[in-house]
Amino acid sequence: MSIPKQTEAEGQKKILVAVDCSPHTVNTVNYLSSLFAGMAGVCFELATLVKSGQNELTASWQGPEGSIDRLSAKARSECDQARVCLERTAGRMQRAGIAPERISISVVPCTGEIAAALAAYAEKGMYDAVAVGRRGLGKLEEIMLGSVSTGLLDRCHSVPIWIIDGEVDSNRFLLPVDGSFHSLMAADHLGHIIADHPKAEVTLFHSSSMFASEPDPAPVELHRVFGRQWCEEHLGRPDSLFHGPRQVLVDHGFPRDRIKWLHTFRGIEPSRQIIRQALIDEYGTIVMGRRGGNIGKGLFRGVSDRVLYMAEKVAVWVVG
Repeated sequence: MSIPKQTEAEGQKKILVAVDCSPHTVNTVNYLSSLFAGMAGVCFELATLVKSGQNELTASWQGPEGSIDRLSAKARSECDQARVCLERTAGRMQRAGIAPERISISVVPCTGEIAAALAAYAEKGMYDAVAVGRRGLGKLEEIMLGSVSTGLLDRCHSVPIWIIDGEVDSNRFLLPVDGSFHSLMAADHLGHIIADHPKAEVTLFHSSSMFASEPDPAPVELHRVFGRQWCEEHLGRPDSLFHGPRQVLVDHGFPRDRIKWLHTFRGIEPSRQIIRQALIDEYGTIVMGRRGGNIGKGLFRGVSDRVLYMAEKVAVWVVG
């Protein structure tokens, strides 16, 4: 059950927003509204996934994906309740300054885990990002019980994931950089999204802490995405650690005078320094690149994973 999506204009950004009408969903839509109200080119699909009670074979036999025609009375009732919730959420965004034509809503019946279904829906829809609020479980509870945001990170690697923890209201972005392909891709995503933002500020941040790992430059991937000539011009300089990602932002049209960089030698582990810097200077959003499949593997996980584990009252964009 869905309201048809608006025709996508050239250059328009499309964000999928997971909605369940809990307080953390309110935090998510408030964050998005505050950040993008003045950017007409950013549109939103508010989606609620409802368990259909069917197995995959039955759902495939009864009709197309997302069909509610043959759902049980209980499942249809839950879909109706979800639509009411979505309409209320859309109204909240409209009151915050998002024009109605920039918002669509979808109720999506699904089989199996919500997180897996959300990841599949996000990847199929070719969204620029998927935004989800974090429930605010204690860290140990989140590890033991799991969450939609954690499950989404495990499964969704082709679409950037925005995780919003608590109330966030800031136009300041912290972009950790380490000279790797992954941090340049994070800069590319950030530039794509906020190039036209009238007030956004970006700080490129590097921590040379004791246990920071050496970056993998991945020249083949860099040349494929950015081109050999661009890489030779911007990544072979003595200051390329900061110059490269800054140039990526500038190439997207983001103003050079709203980009600064910060290099710190304090601390013993980069993820702690990232969180500390975000807290000290009141950054609203941390934008992280990650290596594919590094979430949840072993005690010493990737930096992006550890940042997510420690992040509170901040949004984290994970690009992988």
